[in-house]
Amino acid sequence: MSVFCAEVETGKETPCDYTSGNWVQDKLGPLYNGTTCATIKKGQNCITHGRPDLGYLFWRWKPKQCHIPRFEPNTFLQILSNKHIAFVGDSMARNQLESLLCMLATVSPPNLVYTDGEENKFRRWHFSSHNVSVSVYWSPFLVKGIEKSQDGPNYNKLYLDQVNERWAADMGQMDMIVLSVGHWFLHPAVYFEGDSVLGCHYCPGLSHSEIGFYDVLRKAIKTTLKTIIERRVANANGNGVNVIVTTFSPAHFEGEWDKAGACAKTKPYMEGEKQLEGMDAEMRQLEVEEVEAAKANGKKFAGFRLQALDVTKLSLMRPDGHPGPYMNPFPFADRVQERVQNDCVHWCLPGPIDTWNEIMLEVLNKWNNQGR
Repeated sequence: MSVFCAEVETGKETPCDYTSGNWVQDKLGPLYNGTTCATIKKGQNCITHGRPDLGYLFWRWKPKQCHIPRFEPNTFLQILSNKHIAFVGDSMARNQLESLLCMLATVSPPNLVYTDGEENKFRRWHFSSHNVSVSVYWSPFLVKGIEKSQDGPNYNKLYLDQVNERWAADMGQMDMIVLSVGHWFLHPAVYFEGDSVLGCHYCPGLSHSEIGFYDVLRKAIKTTLKTIIERRVANANGNGVNVIVTTFSPAHFEGEWDKAGACAKTKPYMEGEKQLEGMDAEMRQLEVEEVEAAKANGKKFAGFRLQALDVTKLSLMRPDGHPGPYMNPFPFADRVQERVQNDCVHWCLPGPIDTWNEIMLEVLNKWNNQGR
């Protein structure tokens, strides 16, 4: 995955493989903190929840070939002027969205103009300084899905040949779509194509064949990208659409989720210390492959740009960046507890996830320069 980053020594632009690199110490730290940004979800506000070590804030991702600049919020807003960017997916999509909102809010206040659904799963903000709209759509499968509930079956139902219209119905208003899913595909589910059951994942007691979730995730991404091309590019009279697919973000549980020290590391892994393998590698690989296939299919259409935001490896190297027990305020205020809920999946804000948006801005800069 290459973007054009500025070489430090020459000032020239050169293709940069930003997936290969190291985390290096950075004295500047983040653009915002837990009190200056009002849109951080409480569970990711590690600073105000009393996390005692703040060293995790002072690292930057350094690709081997080049330098990724610090996020420049004015540049991002200028590129997206008069446009609508929508984050579609699960709680990792929301995590990335809230990181972006915090960084943009350092130069322009976001106004919440729409909210709907429990836990505000559908929200939209407006930056009046540049007439930019930023939305989040809860859609943990991208395709049509019925989530398990206390009143119904204890498994999800996924319809792999149909996108979820809760977000897709608004596709015509979206100039840029950021897709991010993965973790919900690990849950028990039954899979449908049309009226036929394809199989299931972890469904004891049902008569369906166990087919796992890798091919299912692949089909969901394939259906989503195909539908975007059909609706927003092939049959559109407008300016097309830009699409980013954020790759799988690994969890870092090193013990039980409810035991102290589930993700207790305070520093990044160094290059070579942790390998990308197993499920993390599989999830990333199939997402990248589907993006490349959709790119090939979309080449004949003007106004369609697609890129995988390949953050799996650089995220794998940050076991220190999760809330852990600090998903709740001051979890050890009374005494050190043996059992305490940990979040080793989502990312502290500010934290490593801010880097995802720095790289995304580099992608936008590249697209913007190509357009000119």
